[in-house]
Amino acid sequence: QTQLVESGGGLVQAGDSLRLSCSASRTASNNGIGWFRQAPGKERELVATISWNGDRTYYPDSVRGRFTISRDRTKNTVYLQMNSLKSEDTAVYYCAASLYATTTTSAANYRYWGQGTQVTVSS
Repeated sequence: QTQLVESGGGLVQAGDSLRLSCSASRTASNNGIGWFRQAPGKERELVATISWNGDRTYYPDSVRGRFTISRDRTKNTVYLQMNSLKSEDTAVYYCAASLYATTTTSAANYRYWGQGTQVTVSS
């Protein structure tokens, strides 16, 4: 059973940076990993995804240039570096393991999910 555990969330001010970590079980080492977020009353949205070996990444326009996803395969950990945070980045952030080795943007292609970590950005 693949397990993922997020950490690193918290309360920050607009313009600050935060790094989230996703500790994954070894069974996810050959899977793409995605970071999603869900704000109250809104649908879950993808904010970053990375392929199994880190050679491919994808970001939506809303975070491109501010967020960076990376993975350390020796630690089975995927990171989400978030810079220049805005109040609209406030959400619960989830990491998830894809069914595929490469990047994929649809939530339906992610099989295993973490429990989420809250990120709150005050303006």
